[in-house]
Amino acid sequence: MKIKNVAAFQIYDSRGFPTVEAEVELDNGTTGRGLVPSGASTGQYEALELRDGDKARFRGKSVFRAIGHVNGEIAAALRGVEVSDQSAVDQMLIQLDGTANKSRLGANAILSVSMAVAHAAAAEAGRPLFEYLGGGAGTLLPLPEIQILGGGAHAEWRTDVQDFLVIALGARSYGETLEMTHNVYHAAGTIMSERGKRFGLADEGGFWPDYASNEEALDTLVQAIERAGYQPGREVAISLDIAASDLYDETTGKYRFRLEKQEFTSDEFADLMIGWCRRYPVISIEDPMADTDWTGWAKVCAAIGKTVQLIGDDLFTTNVQRIQRGIEAKIANAVLIKLNQIGTVTETMEAIRLTQTAGWLPVISARSGETEDSFISHLAVATNAGQLKVGSFARSERMAKWNEVLRIERLLGSRARFEGGNIYRHFSP
Repeated sequence: MKIKNVAAFQIYDSRGFPTVEAEVELDNGTTGRGLVPSGASTGQYEALELRDGDKARFRGKSVFRAIGHVNGEIAAALRGVEVSDQSAVDQMLIQLDGTANKSRLGANAILSVSMAVAHAAAAEAGRPLFEYLGGGAGTLLPLPEIQILGGGAHAEWRTDVQDFLVIALGARSYGETLEMTHNVYHAAGTIMSERGKRFGLADEGGFWPDYASNEEALDTLVQAIERAGYQPGREVAISLDIAASDLYDETTGKYRFRLEKQEFTSDEFADLMIGWCRRYPVISIEDPMADTDWTGWAKVCAAIGKTVQLIGDDLFTTNVQRIQRGIEAKIANAVLIKLNQIGTVTETMEAIRLTQTAGWLPVISARSGETEDSFISHLAVATNAGQLKVGSFARSERMAKWNEVLRIERLLGSRARFEGGNIYRHFSP
């Protein structure tokens, strides 16, 4: 079925900032929509999100130029194109833009159309999105990585570490992961309230803390796991997103904790990250070092790369060239996957396949500025990625993704698989 029309509109993400929604209409009237998320802590190697920069409107955050590109050049190029060839459509979008980082048309313009095309093609084929994207091979329900405390750029730097999360290693089903996380999340909230440390919710739904140190947050997380009735490290483990690029000064080559007024050399900061992973029940750590500090990454990986999931986010930005470089350097063992870091569905799926082929673990991820679109829930199952990170266990733009996996599980029926904590079987304590 051919594309009849493409249109874009300005909508709003979970932070109330403007973003792009595209709608693709086919000749038979079938439609599909793509809603684009936005990050607060963005890597310097990401594809460019095009904003208008007009301070008189939406404080410079409007996306009317990106929308104009969809309604103009992109719509003209895609009319009459076969919707079922996602790779060909995405390649047309990449070539039409003509830049390495999608800065001419905007990655947000391109991604909105790429996602809308996938939605429309799945609807026209009468198949759920996960089945369409995965060709029917996707049956693995993801293990959730769920934020309990928010910090860094997601909570006005109330902690230097961006995300304190948990992973329900002991869960025997996807549904049980949500029950266990529910218990830990609310236990953490109770503990924080008792101590006068709870001050609302951060961008991704985790609790907004008031701590004197980053380790106080880690201690609270361990206590919350225990109060919920679980054994830390065995039934429920900790995951950290350090977002170290936000803490790194390229000029001095040092990392800085604002909360604790401390500075660290690369070696010192690597030692701190290694020490945390050994002292606390940490199973996964994301961006422990800055995206340009490959020496620091190498030190961390050599020390804990066989015992802990070591995820590159800003380091790789869902870019196959950067992921390939990381694989060759043996610098990590997992890759965070974000659609809007690279800008098309096809390139995102290529990044997932490369990660899996290398024996590394992909982690499908949302952004801090999210929408109600649950595309990534389907992407995680379609590709048998095995892990999904969408924020906390609160706020509808987050819960929509967790709930969508429950619906996918029902659609899969007896075909649904769940590995749970066994996905980390190659790591030895």
